[in-house]
Amino acid sequence: MDQRLTYLSHGRSGPSRLVLLSVPFALIAIVTVVDILAPPEVHLGPFLVAAPALTASFAGPWMTGFVGAVAVLAQSVVAIVRTTLTDLNHTFQIIALILISVFVTLFAHLREVHEKQLTQLRSVAEAAQQVVLRPLRDRIGPLRVASVYLAAEEEAQIGGDLYAAARTAHGTRLIVGDVRGKGLEAVGDAALVLGAFRAAAHKEVDLPELVAHLEAAVAADLDGVPVADDPDPPGESFITAAVLDIPDQEMTLHLISCGHPPPLLLRGGRAVPLQVDQPAPPLGLADFMETAATPQAFSFEPGDVILLYTDGVIEARDEAGEFYPLPERAADWPGDGPDALLHHLCADLLEYTPGGQLGDDAAMVAIERVGEART
Repeated sequence: MDQRLTYLSHGRSGPSRLVLLSVPFALIAIVTVVDILAPPEVHLGPFLVAAPALTASFAGPWMTGFVGAVAVLAQSVVAIVRTTLTDLNHTFQIIALILISVFVTLFAHLREVHEKQLTQLRSVAEAAQQVVLRPLRDRIGPLRVASVYLAAEEEAQIGGDLYAAARTAHGTRLIVGDVRGKGLEAVGDAALVLGAFRAAAHKEVDLPELVAHLEAAVAADLDGVPVADDPDPPGESFITAAVLDIPDQEMTLHLISCGHPPPLLLRGGRAVPLQVDQPAPPLGLADFMETAATPQAFSFEPGDVILLYTDGVIEARDEAGEFYPLPERAADWPGDGPDALLHHLCADLLEYTPGGQLGDDAAMVAIERVGEART
């Protein structure tokens, strides 16, 4: 299963357009009737400007102009019934209502143009990200796999979170990473790492050599950017990553953590972080740190599930400012495969955060060992 969810739109729908349109027309009707019945010294006509103003907030320019015209017609009816159409007070009210209606109709037009631009941007961004983040297969060798991408903002379905898998002659290799920053630049860095991973992961190289290849690709890209055009000072552009090698015939996994949050091993109702003894520096920072990329082996038996994630998950906060307790919430999972795990965590994360809004994009990959290898 490979999902990409727009976080702000998940499970939410606003009032229908018909219900919203009933509000300005009801307002016009009420103000008109009350104004006609009110004493001569009372004038409620200025309240009619609220009708086109409200309409401009959710409808297009044609409907906004139509509501404005109805409001002007209603004000004219009030003027004829109460005095005359040429009465100075009513004349100024009608002129003011016409001017405001024209103004809010222009506003509705500009808002509609902006929404179309955002829609086009979302489509382009989503298409670009789908090219960069290829869907993971549900079954890879002896592994069942599920993944999910959560976009923090509806108008920005694009970011630097990344994941990929590759088959080798002896097993499966996976990477989950997080690029510092957002937008197209982050996507470019993510594409660079994913391209380097896909090019080298299939080769007969050990895990440290694979990580060294990724580091070289990132470092070469950073070195090639002129200082004047680099938005980040040296040492501030980097990519955290967890790189795994899961042999088909061994009940273990080998992990190199490049400054990335530790994966969780779900076994027997417990969620155990896989903390490596010697973490490697994030990709792009090897020149600033001398630590070598040393793989560490962990037990990974049939029925076990490994949860990989980016910091957008664990840095989500509730209304009290508390971070999302991923190990505790993952341990509450009833245990029915990686798909069920991610559905459980996504629903829980949406409920945990105020208004269902993440502060950063998030990605999760769940891997279950189910038995013998299958290609």
